[in-house]
Amino acid sequence: MTRTRRLTVVLILNLALVAGLLVVGISANSLGVLAEGADYLADAAAIGVSLFAVRVSKLAPTPQRPQGYPMATTWAAGVNAGWLLVLSLAILVGAVGRLLTGTSEVHGLPVLIVSGIAAVVMFAGALILSGDGSNKAGGDLNMRAVLLDTAGDAAAAAGVAVAGAVIYVTKGLYWLDPVVAAIIAAVVGYHAVRLLIEIFQALRAHVPVRG
Repeated sequence: MTRTRRLTVVLILNLALVAGLLVVGISANSLGVLAEGADYLADAAAIGVSLFAVRVSKLAPTPQRPQGYPMATTWAAGVNAGWLLVLSLAILVGAVGRLLTGTSEVHGLPVLIVSGIAAVVMFAGALILSGDGSNKAGGDLNMRAVLLDTAGDAAAAAGVAVAGAVIYVTKGLYWLDPVVAAIIAAVVGYHAVRLLIEIFQALRAHVPVRG
């Protein structure tokens, strides 16, 4: 399967999950589920950028651009990783704010069901993306950025599902919802920073990093 097809499949998976997550997040009063929905919507836009960059990188050289656009996918990786960092910080701030002001009731069962489904779907998406070896050091940074985001989505959904299960069983512990959202945001943000550093180094060297 080509990289374009891999990205397209994951784009469809993201869009299919957005509406359900936002509806359940609002009805269940779950910051974790709402964060998932917003993240998947942002992912869809990021994958659109990645698909555009892949197409640009394959354009034939011109007299003005004799080498073509070899760094297009690296720039796209920077856009995607940067947006991922911003989104992680926004979720972290929201989670801390909810913890400080007090967490209202969260309905655990719908959180468990929709996040469990999202975890399985995003795990499948991560497997699809990792099939071309982009997760290895030196792989295409654009694909690695999207893979990181998708793997983070799977982990986030799994964490929110676990929190939903605990909330449902205990009929309480609502603070778990923002705590899980904060932990996931911190982990994903850390990996986004590491990827941004690698992207910056590649751009400075002006050498396309490809698999």
